[in-house]
Amino acid sequence: MNAAADAWARKGHPRPVLSFAASSALARQVAAGAPADLFVSADEPWMDDVERRGLIVAGTRAPFLGNRLVLVTPRSNPANVALGNLAAALGNGRLAMADPDSVPAGKYGKAALEKLGLWSAVAPKVVRAENVRAALAFVERGAAQYGVVYLTDARASPKVRVAATFPADSHSPIRYPLARLKASTSPDAEPFRAFLLSREGRSIFTRFGFSPL
Repeated sequence: MNAAADAWARKGHPRPVLSFAASSALARQVAAGAPADLFVSADEPWMDDVERRGLIVAGTRAPFLGNRLVLVTPRSNPANVALGNLAAALGNGRLAMADPDSVPAGKYGKAALEKLGLWSAVAPKVVRAENVRAALAFVERGAAQYGVVYLTDARASPKVRVAATFPADSHSPIRYPLARLKASTSPDAEPFRAFLLSREGRSIFTRFGFSPL
């Protein structure tokens, strides 16, 4: 998103002010009246919540990007993992995840582990993080032996590597919707939304591992 904001600024526009947090936290901030023009959610339900509250401009919600869910481990750990053996591979170690009760990455991860019949075995070893980047940081520091994150998070860190990829059918599709908010006051809001959804805008995100929708 920083790269997209920079590209927009190079076109002569004011650089957008970006605010990053778990989608759950951002949705609650929007509902509480935080000043914002656009909302990008890491899953459909939190966008649904904002839409049900009547906070988005009709006709501006659009599918934006997709992602994949992966298991990461510190780069110093050479072992790959068959997901079916994850509980055994963990041993007495920890599995870092974004909070599976509220944060999209955690919800996707829990759903995948349940589908694979692993959740009950690994749940006692889960370290819950406030967002997916915090979960990644646990693995980067060696505080967790494995972590469930997005492919894009794994690619962004030189300190971890992908040990396994979750089957696409083990969880609901990872989709990032985008919408303009009724509280928007910037004349650049709609043009920037259109830029993000354009071929040029989406190409920025595909360089980081996202898939266009």
